[in-house]
Amino acid sequence: MKVIHSIAELRAQLRGQLRTAFVPTMGNLHDGHLSLMRLAAQHGDPVVASIFVNRLQFGPNEDFDSYPRTLEDDVEKLEKEGVYVLFAPNEREMYPVPQEYRISPPHDLGDILEGEFRPGFFVGVTTVVMKLFQCVQPQVSIFGKKDYQQLMIIRRMCNQFSIPTEIVAAETVRESDGLAMSSRNRYLNKDERAEAVWLSKTLWQVASRVQETTMRGPLTSPDLKALESSATQTLNQRGWETDYLSVRRRVDLKLPTAEDLAQAVDLVVLGAARLGKTRLIDNFEISSDLNESARRR
Repeated sequence: MKVIHSIAELRAQLRGQLRTAFVPTMGNLHDGHLSLMRLAAQHGDPVVASIFVNRLQFGPNEDFDSYPRTLEDDVEKLEKEGVYVLFAPNEREMYPVPQEYRISPPHDLGDILEGEFRPGFFVGVTTVVMKLFQCVQPQVSIFGKKDYQQLMIIRRMCNQFSIPTEIVAAETVRESDGLAMSSRNRYLNKDERAEAVWLSKTLWQVASRVQETTMRGPLTSPDLKALESSATQTLNQRGWETDYLSVRRRVDLKLPTAEDLAQAVDLVVLGAARLGKTRLIDNFEISSDLNESARRR
């Protein structure tokens, strides 16, 4: 595997490639990231990964300085997965001058859920992804469903800017107890790690209740609000600080209307909550087919 730190060298190395598959990351790689590399290999060749901790997507009181940086271990893991190139630029390479030109997602998608509680987050994400796409020029790029809103925003960005990169969604990879894999899980102490699974359990319970109710008859808006409120209360009583726990339309992450619920449109339940100093996110797509959802979990 070639480890490349400059944009010029990266472009020279990839010149002439017709089906580059790209996986952008911030490093501190775990099995969830490695599953993205394997999926990339199914959709393209060569596979290119990037590691860059992007300052633009961190708020002033977030963990940019303390975010785990484990390049040596990451290189070893990527080599075992057969990755062709790792692009690992420093800040000066990615932002040689202040990044004054930025990509702003539409407010009705970028300023809800994660965007409401992390102002400017998706501006930072879309800006760096756009820049990485210009550096790598991939034909396909892999993004995980764990960051559900991010996946939707990146996919729409590519569509609206006519970027010739196919965005492939990867299912969330979970620990044996159901906790979604995340680099920030390393922040959890032993007791917090045991408790952390309750976020996925609670979201799964909401998804199951929505499915079961829908199969018996139309779900109403008051029913949905009651489910969300009860689930939020459950988490908070266990010591969590819940930012949001919400059932949304899959197509655009807007709140489902009464008509949507009557027609049983595709839904997703998303949640973000703090446990101690660690903020975790997760989601489950809601299907009328309980067996299908169980397989995803």
